[in-house]
Amino acid sequence: MSELLREVSRSTVRTWVATGRLTRLGPGVLALPAAAGDWRVRVAATSHGREAVASHTTALALWELAEHPPGPVHLTTGPSGSGRGSPGVVVHRATSAWEDRRRVDGLAVSAVERTVVDTRARPDLLPRPQARAAAITAVRRQLCSPRQLGYELARDTRLPGRAEPAEQGGLLADGCRSELEIWGCLHVLRGPGMPTSVLQRPVTVGGETFLLGAACEESMLAVEMDGAASHGSRAQRESDIRRDALVATAGWQTLRFGYRRLTGSPNACRRDVLAVHAARLRLLRGDDVR
Repeated sequence: MSELLREVSRSTVRTWVATGRLTRLGPGVLALPAAAGDWRVRVAATSHGREAVASHTTALALWELAEHPPGPVHLTTGPSGSGRGSPGVVVHRATSAWEDRRRVDGLAVSAVERTVVDTRARPDLLPRPQARAAAITAVRRQLCSPRQLGYELARDTRLPGRAEPAEQGGLLADGCRSELEIWGCLHVLRGPGMPTSVLQRPVTVGGETFLLGAACEESMLAVEMDGAASHGSRAQRESDIRRDALVATAGWQTLRFGYRRLTGSPNACRRDVLAVHAARLRLLRGDDVR
C-alpha cells in the first residue's frame, strides 16, 4: 500500500476500497478484486510481515495433497502470536509453528506430517476419507515417512479417534500405499488363520525388479490388490500379465483380486488365499497333489 500512496492520495485509496475497485486483504495489503479471490494471494497477503504459516487444508493444497476447498484460508501462528484474522482467513495457534516451517512456492507452510495430523483433527474442514488419502499420498510421494506421521500423532493429544490413524500409520509403515491395500490387509490378508505375509517384497528377474504387493514367503504366493483406476486399462492388464509371468519364472505364483471382488466378497477372497497357499505348500514340499 505504501507504494500505491506514492501515486495517489489516501482519500482516493479509501474511495477505491469503498467502491470495490480494490479489496483490503489485511493491514496495509490491497489487491484487485479478481486477484483477491485467489486463495494463494490471500495466503501471501495475510501472512506478510507476521510469523505465521499456511496450515490445515490450505497447507494440504500447497503440498498438492488435496484441492483447496471453498471458504477461508488457514494460518497458524505461535501461542503468543496475533490470533486476529481478516475476512476469509482463520488463524490457529500452535507451539513451534513458525520454527518448524517449510517453504512452498515462497510461502511459509507447516510440515507435511504436521499438516496431515492437523487436518485429521478437524473433520469439519476435510472429510476423513480425504484426509486418509492425503496421508497415503504423502508417504507414497516420500514427502514424509510413516515414522514422522507417528511422531506428530503422538504429539497431538487433541486428535479424536486416535486408534484409526494409528492403525493406518502402522500399515503405511509396513508398506501399504493405497486405500485398497490398507482395506485388503485389514479385512483379508490379516484375518484370523491367514498365512503371514510381507508387503512390497522385491523380486528381481532378468535385471528387472518387481514389488510384490503382499508376499507369503512360505508358499511363494504373491497377492495383488488391483484398483479399478490403476489396473483397468488394456495396457496395464497386459503389463500385469507380463509381470506375473516373469515372477513365475522365479517361483512365485500370483493371485490377483480386483476392487469389486476384494471389497464385495472378502470371505471368498480369504478362502482363495488359504486354498492356494495350502496347494503351494504341498507342491513345494513334494507332497502328492490330488
